[in-house]
Amino acid sequence: MNTKDNVELFDNFLSRIKDENIKKLWLNDAHFREKFFDYVYPDIHKVDQLNILEFGVHAGYSTSLFLDVCKLNNGKLYSVDVNDYSKSFNDPNWTFIKSRDDNFDYIEKFIPEKVDVILIDTLHKANHVEKILYNYYPKLKKDGLIIVDDVSWLYYTKNSERDNFFREINNKETFFKLIDIYNSNKENINLEFNFAHSGVSKIKKKNNLTLNKANKIKSRTFTLMNLIKKILGK
Repeated sequence: MNTKDNVELFDNFLSRIKDENIKKLWLNDAHFREKFFDYVYPDIHKVDQLNILEFGVHAGYSTSLFLDVCKLNNGKLYSVDVNDYSKSFNDPNWTFIKSRDDNFDYIEKFIPEKVDVILIDTLHKANHVEKILYNYYPKLKKDGLIIVDDVSWLYYTKNSERDNFFREINNKETFFKLIDIYNSNKENINLEFNFAHSGVSKIKKKNNLTLNKANKIKSRTFTLMNLIKKILGK
């Protein structure tokens, strides 16, 4: 999609948002637009009758984006959050589920058998992301997407724009956890990263096989051979 088409697509999206506060959020946050609208929206905005499972509502950025897609394509959005955001949107295409994202049996009562898109944007810790990803992966349709927010630590490193120890470590560990998952599932998934702001990743499901357990990459970084290489300047 070229820049002109993307600008027109975004302007049309904004024109359909009735909540002025949500509209201001989109207009004032270029980072979120780059992460979600520019990077994710083109993949899903023409999918007919899609089902989206969203973990994490908060300010409503992603919820408003997904609801727009659902309204255009006769789809359904199912949003899960531990906080009560049930009054944030009034839309027949939306179901809000007040719950932890790992309350699996409870959530299962409200969501369809298969979904086209899953967003993981709740607790940003690698092991938790892994748990949610593996539990809901079987519900994802072939060619469907899992979107994982907050996978870049670059903004949060020491003396950087948003210097933050915990976000740096959590995002970095999540990034490498996704790499480990991909390492054991190269035939099952495609994995992409976008490093705008706090980063976002896309996982595309290539087949209906079971996702293999994450296989940690055996790095040669801390080896005698690499030390000798550095000493020799090679």
